[in-house]
Parts: sequence; C-alpha cells; structure tokens
Amino acid sequence: MLQSTVDLGEASAIALAIEKQNCLLILDDNKARKAANRLGVNYIGTLGLLLGAKEAGLIQLIKPILVQIKMTNFRIAENFEKELLKLAGE
Repeated sequence: MLQSTVDLGEASAIALAIEKQNCLLILDDNKARKAANRLGVNYIGTLGLLLGAKEAGLIQLIKPILVQIKMTNFRIAENFEKELLKLAGE
C-alpha cells in the first residue's frame, strides 16, 4: 500500500517506524507525512529537527545550515524560512 503512494525509501522508513515503538521518523515529503499520519507514525521534518537542535543547544545557528541544505534539491518557501529563523532568534 505504501509503495503506491510514496517512494520506496519513504515506504521502507515508514514500515520500519511502524515496527518500532516510540520511533520518531524524519519526513519532509508531504505525501509521506500524510501516509505516516494515517498509520499513526510520529514524524518531524528536517526544519523542525534543526529548530529543536538549536533550542537544545546542540547547534548555534540554523541559517548556515539552511544555506547548505538549499544547495541541494531541498525546497523551502521563503515565508516559512523567515518564520523559522524568527522562531530561532536569527
């Protein structure tokens, strides 16, 4: 069922998360998030993970990481990026 809605890698990750208890899956793809939600899998996005890391003192700044991430095929809406940086105090 999963492979018909999300790609193979995401389907495998969701299936593994279903098998593990208290698992937090990192998902950014909207279709994968919807599938995980339907199946009761806890997930967080990359940007939420970065914000949590900054709040926990594990990283000092999010912005330089965002610059590197955006050099890949990772897409983020400009208004969402501004809000994230605002929440991070940057």
